[in-house]
Amino acid sequence: MDKKNKMITSRDDDFAKWYTDIVKAAKLADYSSVKGCIVIEPNGYAIWERMQEILDKKFKQLGHVNCQMPLLIPENMLKKEGELVEGFAPEVAWVTQGGEKELDERLCIRPTSETLFCDYYQSHVKSYRDLPKLYNQWCNVLRWEHETRPFLRSREFLWQEGHTIHASSKEAEEETKQMMDVYRWFFHEILAIPSINGRKTEKEKFAGAEYTLTNEALMYNGVALQAGTSHYFGQKFAEAYDVKFMNKDNKEEYAYQTSWGTTTRMIGALIMVHSDDYGLVLPPRIAPKQIVIIPIGNDEKVIDKCENIKKELLENNIIAYIDNTEKSPGFKFAEAEVNGIPVRIEIGARDLENSKITFARRDTREKIIEDLSIDIVKYTKELLDEIQNNLYNKAVQRRDKLTFTATNLKEMEDILNTQPGFIHADWCGDTDCELKIKEIKGCKSRCITDEALITGKCVCCGNDAKHHVIWGIQY
Repeated sequence: MDKKNKMITSRDDDFAKWYTDIVKAAKLADYSSVKGCIVIEPNGYAIWERMQEILDKKFKQLGHVNCQMPLLIPENMLKKEGELVEGFAPEVAWVTQGGEKELDERLCIRPTSETLFCDYYQSHVKSYRDLPKLYNQWCNVLRWEHETRPFLRSREFLWQEGHTIHASSKEAEEETKQMMDVYRWFFHEILAIPSINGRKTEKEKFAGAEYTLTNEALMYNGVALQAGTSHYFGQKFAEAYDVKFMNKDNKEEYAYQTSWGTTTRMIGALIMVHSDDYGLVLPPRIAPKQIVIIPIGNDEKVIDKCENIKKELLENNIIAYIDNTEKSPGFKFAEAEVNGIPVRIEIGARDLENSKITFARRDTREKIIEDLSIDIVKYTKELLDEIQNNLYNKAVQRRDKLTFTATNLKEMEDILNTQPGFIHADWCGDTDCELKIKEIKGCKSRCITDEALITGKCVCCGNDAKHHVIWGIQY
């Protein structure tokens, strides 16, 4: 009889508990003695390394280079851009003492690095010939969150933050949009998660930005997740930090800046979109291990066959390994399942005698028996592609099922009280209406889209609408 994993609460009974159970059962992360901070375990960190590897390659193809800024920011430097200080003040942690000596000036532990990059640009950008500078850094940041949850919201987390500086607004805005498209590509093509690109409202944009573009995804339970953001700063930071250059007309002007980033929160998105009551489910393109080969028994011929299959797969860029631990086959099957390995290959002495091989798909939990004479590389590649596409299509179907339209506040309230999801509704652009909507279960604007207006009237006040907005409850 097919039974769910006893370590994992049913997803439909208690989604929050289910999520935590998956994190612990798949050994992705554990709680630490440092309040609000987690230990990212090897299984979790391996996923982050795959994310780094794929995104880093993409960034470099677009001309970006990696660098590293300090962890600490002097208070006077942080205060130069007023909006940034105001936006991050509640989350900032301060260092006030070094050794046994009290510091003359407090040092902020970076919540983000715009100020540090601006300080660097100020002394390294003099002419248009110095531009653009396309930088990225992989690092940790600290934000003093009050309510934390592994990967989704923790005080210390890992991320990448891109920071670029340009000689024209046109070039900087093209960069802002380009990097948003990169995040969308990564979510759709690599993580198999459908997402929507749009613009944040004035209230929800990044502190200090002219505007913020965002990539929004919907989790299985209908709660939205901000998956990545890209900010256009214009000259605001350059003016605050006196970052000037001589343009082609030999005139001095302030530079144009962007920043963009995404975080280990993406691991949380993978869990909440794809996983089930049996454990983690990973799309093959992001899985650190794509194939586990499990020999049944200790027959020498079986072991040799497993080694040959592994060698052939590895030589063709398929990430395969043999589970040769001293555990029972059933335990190995369950372990591979809870860890989300996309494909399990099983082979024993009887299989060799009958020239058969068994494939088990993690996405459907289906077992397929094939002839041992198949082209193992071709078959496995096709199977991995099929799993990747199936996971994406299932996620699209779920997202569409939980996407609604509202024409007035009552309809919006009924939807949120029944089943959260993406809610398409028109908005007048007034912050008071945005705040009024937030009173319904904390519903926020996720993004402004280019879609046509639904009724032309604001969902809240009924006045003429300016924007088509997607709304939702967020993590």
